[in-house]
Amino acid sequence: MIKNDLEEKLRKWLIGAERVVVAGIGNPIRMDDAVGIRIIQSLRGKVSSKVFLIECETVPESYIDKIEAFNPTHILLVDAALLGLNPGESKFVELSALHFYPAFSTHMLPLRIFCEYLTKTTGAKIGLLLIQPKIADFGEELSPEVSLACERIANLLLSILP
Repeated sequence: MIKNDLEEKLRKWLIGAERVVVAGIGNPIRMDDAVGIRIIQSLRGKVSSKVFLIECETVPESYIDKIEAFNPTHILLVDAALLGLNPGESKFVELSALHFYPAFSTHMLPLRIFCEYLTKTTGAKIGLLLIQPKIADFGEELSPEVSLACERIANLLLSILP
């Protein structure tokens, strides 16, 4: 997905955003799987108080109480996902489109179920920003393609978050 398309979709989705949770999901020792966490780390100290950043790693359900307490209008989950795209390419998916995805994942609780629960408890709009990984072997470095995507996405989010 080209940046302008991603930017346009995110801007449209963020219309009316008052409080936004941005949650990075992934395994910090599985190379590109950590891209969601790295994006959150890139945003730390640079966003307004209207944005709550969470490094969820592989257990986003452990942060349900903190997410609910923030009372968000929007929740953006950032994660690596096998999308059939080139490494580093990304896709924005709204919760309404998640019914096309099966309810299984590498996470303890499948993201679709996690998102459905948060929708019921918070009433927030939920979206997923998914990035195609190149390598998910053990290691702490991102591949060059995903590292560039991480930087590009972090800069994009800094420019559009409230």
